[in-house]
Amino acid sequence: MLGKIAGAFIGSKVAGRQSGAKGALLGIGLAAIARRGLGPLGLALGAGWAAKKLFEKRQASRAPVYPSDLGPKA
Repeated sequence: MLGKIAGAFIGSKVAGRQSGAKGALLGIGLAAIARRGLGPLGLALGAGWAAKKLFEKRQASRAPVYPSDLGPKA
């Protein structure tokens, strides 16, 4: 119930002052989409982030090491 109220409030802000019920319906629709879609979206983003970190770690371990890199920096 709180999600519907918050969605109606956000929808009315998105629609502006041109409409009354249109904004509330838009907000309820956005809340329903967010409720159903953000879980899988968050999972996909998290998997992508983990894959990127793994890729960066593997690339760093394959980087060539030069003797000049091992000595003290002047």
